[in-house]
Amino acid sequence: MIPDPLSRLFIPASRIILAIYFFLPGMMKFTQYDMHVDYMASHGMFWIPFFLILSGLIQVGGSAALLVGYRVPLVAFVLAGLTFVISLVMHDFWTMEAGLQQSHETQNFFKNMGIMAGLLALSGAGAGAGAFSLDNRKARA
Repeated sequence: MIPDPLSRLFIPASRIILAIYFFLPGMMKFTQYDMHVDYMASHGMFWIPFFLILSGLIQVGGSAALLVGYRVPLVAFVLAGLTFVISLVMHDFWTMEAGLQQSHETQNFFKNMGIMAGLLALSGAGAGAGAFSLDNRKARA
């Protein structure tokens, strides 16, 4: 059994790690816009400017909400959905011939499934936002 003072830090640590994970790619959608447009086009994506900006806003906004612990179950659920859609559309390894590109996309797909699982656990585990969060501050007030 893990001591309670230590286990109390697991949810906030998860929030912070996931916030960093989504913030960096979210920002890159704006700072490396043309590269992302080309990548999305190579996967046959449509309405690229709309979906690129939308996903960047969800990632950056969601990461900020996770970081401060605001509406964590809802935000984690939305990010899990985004991760699932991105995985299906952008990491479609099953459509590729065997080789390095298929290997990379397979790894990205299953990495994203692990991240999605963590987000779903954060969303539905009933633990809420955990310590050091706006959600907990509101609940105590």
